[in-house]
Amino acid sequence: MEYPFEIEMKVRDYECDLQGIVNNSVYQNYLEHARHEFLTAHQVSFSELHNKGLDAVVARVDIAYKTPLRPGDKFIVRLNVRKEGYKYVFHQQIVRKEDEKLCIKARVDTVVIDNGKLIPSIPEFDALLSI
Repeated sequence: MEYPFEIEMKVRDYECDLQGIVNNSVYQNYLEHARHEFLTAHQVSFSELHNKGLDAVVARVDIAYKTPLRPGDKFIVRLNVRKEGYKYVFHQQIVRKEDEKLCIKARVDTVVIDNGKLIPSIPEFDALLSI
């Protein structure tokens, strides 16, 4: 799979647990940050969508943990988005920058709610599918 968007980040000490590795829950923060940066890079604003009554929400997350990150590691979060029915599916991976070692592979299903009602799509997200 190709990933047309990526962002580099660095592990901060406080993100690690007693074992000296990034806590499993922190990876979701990394993934979310990358999705937000992807949207911002393509002029999609969550606050503007919300003001129109549109809210994109996570419906499901599937993460496969492969190799742990440690304090100070630089890493790259990669992203691709596809459409499946009502869902916008973000395929993401995190690789350690130093050696391109796969750390996690994730699938994040999102849906869009229009004033409380599930809707099939919105033009702002549909435009992202051709990137």
